[in-house]
Amino acid sequence: MVLSFLFLISFGTLALKLPIVKHQNGLAVIDAAFTATSAVCVTGLTTVPTSGFNLAGQLVLLLLMQLGAIGIMTITSSVLLSLKGNVNLRHRLSFSQLQENFNLHDANYVLKNILRITFVTEFIGMILLSLGFLWQGLPFGTAVYQGFFHSISAFCNAGFSTYDQSLIGTNVLIKFTIALLIIIGGLGYFVIFEMMAYYKAKRRLSLHSKIVLVVSLFLILAGTLLLYYFQQGQMSWADSFFQSVTARTAGFNSVDLTQISNAGIFLLLILMFIGASPGSTGGGIKTTNFFIMIYAIFSVLKGRETVTIWHRTINRRQILKAFGTAIIYFLVLSIGILLLFHHTNFGFKDTIFEAVSAMGTVGLSLGLTPLLGFKGKIIIIALMFIGRLGPASFAMATINRQKNIKITYPDGDIY
Repeated sequence: MVLSFLFLISFGTLALKLPIVKHQNGLAVIDAAFTATSAVCVTGLTTVPTSGFNLAGQLVLLLLMQLGAIGIMTITSSVLLSLKGNVNLRHRLSFSQLQENFNLHDANYVLKNILRITFVTEFIGMILLSLGFLWQGLPFGTAVYQGFFHSISAFCNAGFSTYDQSLIGTNVLIKFTIALLIIIGGLGYFVIFEMMAYYKAKRRLSLHSKIVLVVSLFLILAGTLLLYYFQQGQMSWADSFFQSVTARTAGFNSVDLTQISNAGIFLLLILMFIGASPGSTGGGIKTTNFFIMIYAIFSVLKGRETVTIWHRTINRRQILKAFGTAIIYFLVLSIGILLLFHHTNFGFKDTIFEAVSAMGTVGLSLGLTPLLGFKGKIIIIALMFIGRLGPASFAMATINRQKNIKITYPDGDIY
């Protein structure tokens, strides 16, 4: 998986340096690598304005976003399915490990539908966004292209926009369509499949899907209310809702982030750290890990020895994995922040915001990205790459290292 994404980033860097790709300000190799990493890791941070790319350059970005979001392994397996009608056992095993929520027997079904859901959702989003851009006053051809570009970018939770000011000043239809695409892309394919099965055959939702839906709804509502409160009416309800949704992984902004209060910035940092859900196009420590940790803490405070959620027991291995993922994520992020402090001379708030945004593959910025030097760009590239693949790689690594220890030792007391 790691090598696949490294290959895709290398391919994207070379593609952005092709003669047919032009940028109005020129494009250095480090900027090409930065942009390719940001697109493949569906982050949205960019050292050069996306509007400066010609049509070929923007299409390359769309291709990298699409491949990065769906996952190079998913694309490869889907092509094999279309050519052979099936995938061999080795590919099915690899895919079921990549998409850890699915069983081996579900891999074929997932592969046949994963692209269908992606492209149908993006097509519907393109139609609605095209109408929104027409309402905005753009010519028909331009409106359709902007709808096409932003629909892919939103569903992939990438955050790239052809406008230098992102979506500041756009109408309500554009904002709510983008927000809906971000939410769908951030739920994860497993939840989408279960919701489809629920409406078709009235099958029960699994514990995983219930947690994802509950936590996602809570974060969106809490984020909206708190942002509106912290801004003391300076931000509309629509913008508060939009920023609450996009801060968790997408990276679009409908307001000037430099004008947001410190309380609002800290709230955005929390949302970026939590991120989206497993199996989705988003980053962060994941909503399920966040829920398990919070619920486990409350269980300890109540004096319970087991963690029980909706008549289901969460085993200790899952709890340890949730805490382990979050702690490693935090440690890597801390190292990245320290390196940025050492190699740059930017403000405290701006630097932390940039690092958390990169690690969470969000793409929001307080204006620091275009000002980064060579070392700063390398650090952000590393954070984007680790943030995209780190939690999944950690989860996969722990699957194959489970050991049943036959010997137990006496309890030791730690005060």
